Amino acid sequence: MKKLEKIIFQTAKFDDLVQVVDLKQLPEQEIFKEWFNFQYSLSDEEENYLQNLIKDNFDFLSYCSEEDLKMEFIAFLLGKVRFRLKDKRGFYDKPLKAKINGVEFSGRTDFMFAMGVQVPRNPYFFIQEFKQTKHSVDAEDQLLAEMLVAIELNKVNLMRGAYIVGRNWYFVILEKIAENSYQYYVSKTFDSLDFEKLRQIYICLQAIKLKYCE
Repeated sequence: MKKLEKIIFQTAKFDDLVQVVDLKQLPEQEIFKEWFNFQYSLSDEEENYLQNLIKDNFDFLSYCSEEDLKMEFIAFLLGKVRFRLKDKRGFYDKPLKAKINGVEFSGRTDFMFAMGVQVPRNPYFFIQEFKQTKHSVDAEDQLLAEMLVAIELNKVNLMRGAYIVGRNWYFVILEKIAENSYQYYVSKTFDSLDFEKLRQIYICLQAIKLKYCE
């Protein structure tokens, strides 16, 4: 097999990633417990906002294009979370790259919450958006490639992210357990057109901003 020289996020496949690093998925959900149990009380205004977001998108979210998904739903949700702190903010469609085990990983990220105001650095969290007609594994593989780069750049052992397929959200945790060895976990499905599930998604995103960005 020809040795890989480069992996581009947008075309990354799991088979490519495992040629570069040892990477395996584990089924345990306990690792999400702290994240999913973050204490955040929604105001009445926030509750109403989420209910109206569902109402406005219920008829088409399962079938819409990727751009519709971004502009009509995801943008409104992220805007309400307001990924903006003094020295950190959300970045869209920004380049990211690093060399891992001799292979260059690069591409543009759909969304990342990172240190920086004009130029992102030290990413804390990623969202990979995907339209309904794509296979969820494609979004998952691309997200993992981005998270591998973030772990390398930040010199940390854990990174969080999420990928979206139509109305469904999946949260992901990637852990570095040894040199060039990683394990990852994918959460249960969160249906964003179910109010209680959307409420949980919103709280998880607030946790990234308020708890996990140091």
